[in-house]
Amino acid sequence: MRAAPESLAEALRRRGLAAPARLLLDAHRPLRPLMAEMGVFFSPVLRPLLGRRYRAVQDLLEHDTTYDQLIESLDDAEHR
Repeated sequence: MRAAPESLAEALRRRGLAAPARLLLDAHRPLRPLMAEMGVFFSPVLRPLLGRRYRAVQDLLEHDTTYDQLIESLDDAEHR
């Protein structure tokens, strides 16, 4: 199984959303720590909605490296 950033980037690419997602990720980079805290606060609501994907989304928001991996994966997906 591929890592979460790569699989998310591939899903966005298939839907033609790689470029808009890349722009949104760059625009929201300063808010990433706040979004991570909001994810923890809203976890009782988000866990049932996202299921197993909740942990992957939370990791994406909590760690700079995972966030950067998603951006790099979107760049790679855009060039395919």
